[in-house]
Amino acid sequence: MPEASSWMTALALVLVIEGLLPMIAPGRWREMFRQILLMQDGQIRFFGLISVLLGLIGLWWLD
Repeated sequence: MPEASSWMTALALVLVIEGLLPMIAPGRWREMFRQILLMQDGQIRFFGLISVLLGLIGLWWLD
């Protein structure tokens, strides 16, 4: 099991990546968020599933 510091590093990296678009292009981020709000729940779940699967594949590949 990874150390707590590894988890904190991973969380910090997620926050950095998530904050890049609103910092660099807030108008584009706002428009993208509006489009997401118009999506059906199933569409959002699908993108969430793809994101989780890509993350798991990345973790497996890096291990």
